[in-house]
Amino acid sequence: MPEPDGPSIDKNSPAPIKGDAGDRCGIRALCSPGRGYRGRMTAPTLLAGYAAALPELVSPWQPSLPPLRAGQVPRLLLANDALASELGIGPDWLHTENALSVLGARSVLPHSQPVALAYAGHQFGGFSPMLGDGRAVLLGEIRTPAGDLRDLGLKGSGQTPYSRRGDGRAALGPVLREYLFGEAMHALGIPTTRALAAVTTGDLVFRDGTMRQGAVLTRVAASHLRFGTLELVARSVIPEAREELLRKLVEYAVARHYPELTGSSNPAVALLDSVIEAHARLVAHWTAVGFLHGVMNTDNMSISGETIDYGPCAWLEAYDLDTVFSSIDTAGRYRFGYQGPIALWNLSRFAETLLPLIAEDPNEAVAQATSLLETFADRHGDALRGLFRTKLALRDAQPGDAELIDDLLAGMAAARADYTTTWRFLARWLRGIPMLEVPGVQQVWLERWAARVPGDPRAAADAMDYVNPIYVPRNHLVEAALADAEGGDHTAYDRLLTAVRAPFDERADWADLAEPGPAEFTRQHVTYCGT
Repeated sequence: MPEPDGPSIDKNSPAPIKGDAGDRCGIRALCSPGRGYRGRMTAPTLLAGYAAALPELVSPWQPSLPPLRAGQVPRLLLANDALASELGIGPDWLHTENALSVLGARSVLPHSQPVALAYAGHQFGGFSPMLGDGRAVLLGEIRTPAGDLRDLGLKGSGQTPYSRRGDGRAALGPVLREYLFGEAMHALGIPTTRALAAVTTGDLVFRDGTMRQGAVLTRVAASHLRFGTLELVARSVIPEAREELLRKLVEYAVARHYPELTGSSNPAVALLDSVIEAHARLVAHWTAVGFLHGVMNTDNMSISGETIDYGPCAWLEAYDLDTVFSSIDTAGRYRFGYQGPIALWNLSRFAETLLPLIAEDPNEAVAQATSLLETFADRHGDALRGLFRTKLALRDAQPGDAELIDDLLAGMAAARADYTTTWRFLARWLRGIPMLEVPGVQQVWLERWAARVPGDPRAAADAMDYVNPIYVPRNHLVEAALADAEGGDHTAYDRLLTAVRAPFDERADWADLAEPGPAEFTRQHVTYCGT
């Protein structure tokens, strides 16, 4: 297994490879009954800035789903009205036949220019020179009322030039899963792509030996620029065009995501520094809430610093740094406790793409990139310790905090304590609520911690409950809800979605949603790259 061992970068890139080029809302909780959908009925206006700026990195796309047979009827299952409003889309439009057709990948908006994006990537340490959107497309960009630019794309929308003999489709279960996880991460304050809608296509797709309901997810992202986008240019474009295209791509990335860097004396260096910072913080947030991404390939890492591509992701239960759920991660490369080093390894590959723009002298370029990469460990560590201090109601940094945190986590690991509930148990203990013990936490540690917590213990406990979720998409709940939803019963999914959108608000009628999964289920749980 290729092991990340630090900020190593290779100034000697591989030899260039020329690349190839009915019921409107079945899930009740999403429909916001009573709102009446009053607002704009017009469809959103989509821009094509990326396709215009970098036509070499896109391929035009048109709907290609097979014709529907008699009795096959697409349905809008999920409509994210709140997100629509943020984007400046009248929520009412989402519930029209026009939206159903566009978001179900059977038509396109007038004057839009949907494209499939080309990119490469390191997958489990090995470089794939041509990947691209095999089952996704970019419909276009939308300018929000706040002035931000957001990508509107589809997943499961059918074949593209990059489908690599696949059908480009998605089944309903993985689409519902990505919707759920994106909303959960957003509610936790973690940068993430989100879903605007989910549509069942009316027909079936063949997966795992069975026919399953087809579905399409509408994904909203800060952009779909990936580390692998730059890798494609740096490694697979002919030398005569490489540097100019790379420069255009860096200029676009800076303008799109880090406009404060515009006018920098060295945009490539400034971009690398900002992307390192964004991912140091992002992965720290994943760790702090117990999120396991599962497939941190470079094509699944976004330049914007958003969480993207919810495939074999899962949630930590018993605290164990070696936790792996992904069916394809047989060597544990992307295990829970290794997400920081993997992020650094991926950032090193990203840095390699920028070397020609960092400095003319290859040795100087490597030196500058390496000096920035060497800051990742401190940035990530500082971010993570800051989050843990907040989770423990410690207002400022003091000597001994790192040891206090490490001792807590060591005790949790030894006892295989449930990660999510432990933080809530600590808040209960601080309030003096009678309990025999906090699982995995010794009394001597509790006393050390209590002496360190400033101010009123009850106020500190309230602050802890404000940042430590009680409801996350626990694996056993997710799988049960998806199985029911695929069978036509959306009750469990509705309820779980509502809870993870309010992750800090404890409710007696949701007590079962806070319980850890059965130990046997967790030991055997396996996730797959669904969408």
